[in-house]
Amino acid sequence: MEHIKKHFAGRYQAEPDLVGLAVIENPYPYNPLVDGLDILVLVVLEKDRSLNETEHVQLEGKRVLIRIIDPSSLNEWLSGGENRNIIEWLVRGEILVDRDGYMSSVRERLLQFPESMREQKQFAEFASFLRTYLQAKQDLVDSNLLDAYSHTLTALNHWAHIVLIEEGHHPELTVWKQLKRVHPGIYKLYEELTVSPETLEQRVQLVMLGCEFSIMSKMKTSCSLLLGVLASREEPWSIAELQSHPSINVLHVDLSLVLQKLVQREYIREVAVIHELGDIGALELRYMTAI
Repeated sequence: MEHIKKHFAGRYQAEPDLVGLAVIENPYPYNPLVDGLDILVLVVLEKDRSLNETEHVQLEGKRVLIRIIDPSSLNEWLSGGENRNIIEWLVRGEILVDRDGYMSSVRERLLQFPESMREQKQFAEFASFLRTYLQAKQDLVDSNLLDAYSHTLTALNHWAHIVLIEEGHHPELTVWKQLKRVHPGIYKLYEELTVSPETLEQRVQLVMLGCEFSIMSKMKTSCSLLLGVLASREEPWSIAELQSHPSINVLHVDLSLVLQKLVQREYIREVAVIHELGDIGALELRYMTAI
């Protein structure tokens, strides 16, 4: 392993755009931490363009995954949860090269888990929680019981993530092991869904009731990021403006669904305005905070 580290440190050390280099060895043969290979080499390069490249190489009998990324794309991974393994890569990986302390500062930020990062992650998890819950509800109406079970289990997982984030934990590292300690009530629902002697339909309906209550009680706090953006100006926002906002566009969330639910709960207002393109046949829907 030491020879492999030296090889990659030497390979990228002379790269003028190198910001940081980290390596992590796969701890167990079946752990997908590094996508089924033996070693991950994470290379961060400062480029003018977006960078997200992958290489597979073999060195000294080890299969190595090389991920090359720029700081901006790395930040998107950290904010949006698109690559959940990135948290473990940065927390557990060994930093080989760290120009200007960039990698150390990113790791320190992850360990501190600041409020801004929590808001983004919680909002992304809530949007997924809402969608899978509603899909499970429709599955029950359509008598697609196994689909309802699958979507309910996924919704429960997003709910668990929300609670862990509220407690200041990264849900990417572990979920149910942490949750059993910090919120036994949700863990009990997980057991009810998976091992209860009740019929499958009864189990799904029971957990769905809990999910519905949670959506109502956590909607405002989980959407504080979006509500803050809406309150940042007096003029109403179009969906396009919200989707392109720098704190939201990295999250890849279903913003339309969340906005409609916030309107229904009267946390925000929906207003119709004349379309900027002059389409007199249709009014554009925009959104603002409730007065």
